[in-house]
Amino acid sequence: MKKELLILAVVVAFSLLTYWLVEPYAHSVMHPHVQNRGFQYDGTADIEEMQNKISALNESKAAEEAKEMRDPKAIANIEADLVAAKTRLETKISFWKDIKRIAALPIDINLTAGEAAYQNCLGCHMEGAAAMGGVIPPRLESAGAIYDRNYLIGLIKDPAMVSNVDHKFSIVRHHEMESVKYMVSTDEDIVNVIAYLQSIAPKAEEITPKVAFEDSCGRCHSVKYKAWTVIGEKPRFKLKKDDFAFELKKYEYEEGLTQYMGKLPPDLSMYIRSRGPEYISAFMEDPQQLLAGTSMPRVGINADTAEKVVEYLVEAGDPKHEERDRIGMYVMIYMIFFVIAAYLWKRQIWKDLH
Repeated sequence: MKKELLILAVVVAFSLLTYWLVEPYAHSVMHPHVQNRGFQYDGTADIEEMQNKISALNESKAAEEAKEMRDPKAIANIEADLVAAKTRLETKISFWKDIKRIAALPIDINLTAGEAAYQNCLGCHMEGAAAMGGVIPPRLESAGAIYDRNYLIGLIKDPAMVSNVDHKFSIVRHHEMESVKYMVSTDEDIVNVIAYLQSIAPKAEEITPKVAFEDSCGRCHSVKYKAWTVIGEKPRFKLKKDDFAFELKKYEYEEGLTQYMGKLPPDLSMYIRSRGPEYISAFMEDPQQLLAGTSMPRVGINADTAEKVVEYLVEAGDPKHEERDRIGMYVMIYMIFFVIAAYLWKRQIWKDLH
């Protein structure tokens, strides 16, 4: 008996050690907690990100200066990074302050000015548009319902900044959407065109999970379990040559996408099961918080759209979950009746022996 109790004590001790020490550490490293801001884009996250980076650089500089054998080159590099980070911080503060000011401007109630400005967008955002840089521009019919208003304002003012990928672009490499600010140039035009986008968009309840995913994520990410590719849903071809033609077109698009992003964005069929809904949601809201330096831009979708994207990915990653839950309930009911029947049978068999 003592031996069994000792074994139990050892198992319990190791289980508690894993639960209270190892698991939380692994979770914090592999799946760090990120504050969700409810898909409200006001620049708070971006500014905090740069402030944290500046603090980390200051700590690195202090540590380097405290060494007995200082490395002047390393200190100079850190100081250069500090200057660049402080400049980016000032730019971000000014940018988001400007977004707040523009968002408060009155709009043209008749939407005529917005409709006129919208015509400038149709040169790129149309059916059958060619890839810009590496990505096909989205159609805008549902943009007013899918994307946050502040994000849309920022997308016209400075697409790289609002997408939080300004680290990726420079004077020699402009964002592919950079020219929009010259076509929709005044603050009044910006709020009016966004008001027009919201007026032509379907109601939020009319946006299905499939549409939410395809419009906000589907131009970069495939979902093979839903037959979705980065160039659209793959049809069932009767002829092999048609299948080859489609695959060639997809390959060419993925090649440009890889060059633009640095690597091919992953297929998301099983990501919801390997990462979980919270991680996927946080990553959509601000990829930089979970993967600093990533080329993936902030998507800019609102909270309702994010829920629908997660719903779509849950269905893609586990299409039988509802059926399994239903069958599981029946199995549990069967097991309860089986246990009761087995107990009554046991009493019947052993009643004369006790």
